[in-house]
Amino acid sequence: MFGGRALPRLLREGLQSQNTVSPVLSSLISKKEQEAGQAEHGLEAATYPWPYSGILNSYDHASIRRGHQVYQQVCASCHSMSLISFRDLVGVAYTEEETKAMAAEIEARHNGQNYVFALSTGYHDPPAGVTIREGLHYNPYFPGGAIAMPKMLNDGAVEYEDGTPATEAQLGKDVVTFLAWAAEPEMEERKLMGFKWIFILSLALLQAGYYRRMRWSVLKSRKLVLDVVN
Repeated sequence: MFGGRALPRLLREGLQSQNTVSPVLSSLISKKEQEAGQAEHGLEAATYPWPYSGILNSYDHASIRRGHQVYQQVCASCHSMSLISFRDLVGVAYTEEETKAMAAEIEARHNGQNYVFALSTGYHDPPAGVTIREGLHYNPYFPGGAIAMPKMLNDGAVEYEDGTPATEAQLGKDVVTFLAWAAEPEMEERKLMGFKWIFILSLALLQAGYYRRMRWSVLKSRKLVLDVVN
């Protein structure tokens, strides 16, 4: 038995040894090798412009709230978040009263956010020639292309409290934003502290430059004349 990449490679080497590889056939073999590599390791996720990725950018708190709603209604049955407490949501997505109400009702990889978004919104029918075993679902972003988790994000799967249209892409964006906040809830505080330190150090640098130019340069350029006669 040959692996997904082994057969095209052996075919290429055999034909090259006979000097019979035409440009068209060579192109077809290269395409097959590329498709085999994608099926084995999963399709590479695109890079999306997440609004909180910049140094001075912060989370979209409305998106965090909607993402938590998607997580509760779609993801929580299979994926738990034991390290996040209700108190962590106070001031981030909910008021203290809303958090207490929720607590009363409920007792208790690779390319990060881009991969999660691509995986959760990348389900579709397998291409021609690809067979998926019963009980699995085709997703080109998952290694091997076959994943046991069914498609969970669909248009209108959640009715947002703020009236935002619940498209599949919007659901994916919001749940990724919520998960990004859950993984790093101190990001905004850290960025703010870093900006404050940069501002303070910039003022200190300007002050040091001023003293060096206006004060120390005068003393440094002063000449002393020694009168040995008198």
